[in-house]
Amino acid sequence: MTDPSHSLSPDRADRLIRHASYLSLATGLVLVAIKLAATVLTGSVALLGTLMDSTADILASLATVIAVRVALKPADRSHRFGHGKAEAVAALFQSQVIAASATFVMLSAVDRLLNPKAVSETAVGVAAMVLSLVLTAALVGFQRYVVRKTGSTAIAADSAHFASDLAIGIGLIVTLIAVAATGWLWIDPAVAAVVALALYRSAWSVGRNALNLVMDRELPAPDRDRIGAVVATHPEARGLHDLRTRSAGRARFIEFHLELDGALSLRRAHEVTDTIEARLKQAFPGTEVIIHQEPAGLDDDRLDHRIGARPVL
Repeated sequence: MTDPSHSLSPDRADRLIRHASYLSLATGLVLVAIKLAATVLTGSVALLGTLMDSTADILASLATVIAVRVALKPADRSHRFGHGKAEAVAALFQSQVIAASATFVMLSAVDRLLNPKAVSETAVGVAAMVLSLVLTAALVGFQRYVVRKTGSTAIAADSAHFASDLAIGIGLIVTLIAVAATGWLWIDPAVAAVVALALYRSAWSVGRNALNLVMDRELPAPDRDRIGAVVATHPEARGLHDLRTRSAGRARFIEFHLELDGALSLRRAHEVTDTIEARLKQAFPGTEVIIHQEPAGLDDDRLDHRIGARPVL
C-alpha cells in the first residue's frame, strides 16, 4: 500500500478521496455517452467492448463513491477499528463487474468472428477514441496523485482499471484504421477478444488486492523489518515478538509484544512504550499501534513459534 504523504492533513486527504471518486463517476458517464454514439455509428464489436468496459466503470465508480463515504466515517461502538474495509468491499465488487464485462465482450467477439460484419464510419470511431483517451489520461493522472497522497485502496483500484483503458484505447484506434485500410473484418473481433483478456487481467489484479485486505494480509516484509528497526532505536527495548500487521483501506494496524527489563517500574515501562509508539506513528502515518509489554526472556506460548515466523528484532 502507498504511504500517505506527511504533508496532508486528514481533512485534506478525505476531500481528495471524495473529489477523486466523484470525478471518476462523472468521467465514466461522459465516456459511455461518447462510446455509445461511436459504437452505434460504426458497428464495431471492439468499440462495443470498450463501451461495456466504460459501463462497468460507472457501476464500479458508483460503488467507489459509496464505499468512500462509508470508509471515511470515524470509528464507532460497532466498528471500533473504523470502516476502512468498505474500500476493499468496493474493490471486490469492481473486480466482479469487470469480469462480467469481459465475458460479454468475449462472447460478442466470438459471435462476430463466426458472423463477420463490416465496420463503417471509422473516422468517427477514431475521433471518439482519441477524445476518450484524453479524458481517461487526465483522470488517471489525478487518481494517481490522490493515491500517492492518501493511499486509498478504492481509488487505487479505480485508477488501475482506467489505466488499462489507455492501452485498450490505443489498440482500438489502430484496429479501426487497420480495418478501414485492409478490409479484413476479422481484425475487429480479434481485437475485441484481446480487450476481453485485458479486462480479465484487470479483474484478477483488483480482486486479488482487495482480498488481501479483507483477509488481513500482513504488511510487506520491508515494512515489518522497518518496524523492528524503529523499535530497536530505543535503548531500553530488549526485543519484540508476535508482530501482527494489517491494513483496512488507508488505515494500518501494528501489534506486537515488547520485551523490556523485568526490573523496570510500571511507570518507566509505560514511558518507554509511549516513546516507541510515537516513533512508529511517525514512521507509519495513519497507523494504530497496540503494544503489549512483558519481561525479556519470558518463556511463554508465542504466535511466532506456532506459525514459524522469523524474528524482526
